[in-house]
Amino acid sequence: MTPTRPTEARAAILRSAREKVSREKRDRAFAAIEALEAQGVPISFTAVAAAAGVSRSLVYAQGVRDRVEIARARQIEPGRPPATPRSDKHPVTHESLRTDLAVAREQIRQLRAGEAALRARLRLQLGVEMEAPEQEKLVTRVAELEAANRQLVAERDAKALETVGATRRIVELEDELSAARESLRRVIREQNRPR
Repeated sequence: MTPTRPTEARAAILRSAREKVSREKRDRAFAAIEALEAQGVPISFTAVAAAAGVSRSLVYAQGVRDRVEIARARQIEPGRPPATPRSDKHPVTHESLRTDLAVAREQIRQLRAGEAALRARLRLQLGVEMEAPEQEKLVTRVAELEAANRQLVAERDAKALETVGATRRIVELEDELSAARESLRRVIREQNRPR
């Protein structure tokens, strides 16, 4: 089945739109690299993706990846001090770093406490779920399983007896067959004897 001209036209329009969106995302990534580098922010693939508002897979794509690596190499040039974020509005001081560290530690402490509380609640909930079935239901179920087991054992024993009987009958029939063959041989010999 060959595509019609309107279908080809729609496909061309979609292809063109995708290419345009892709170019715009690449341009945003390139602009983000330049902006991060100008601000003195350490360049990473994640930082570029976040600053440009694009996926990390795009930042790892050929072309964009090359620019990221070049920018990173420029930041690590020998004799150049490590990049530190620059902000004219809020200069970084030892006190502000200590405050940030104290806030981060408090958040970590709160998160750990919250995690411990959630784990405790989860353990309790799992314990309740494990003990939830009533004892009577469990006893009834065990009794049903034992009855089914007894029935299966009885059927197995009956089949075993049938097998033993069938085996005996086979042996008897084999003996009768051997006797009939021997008898037939005798009759044939007697018939073939010259008279």
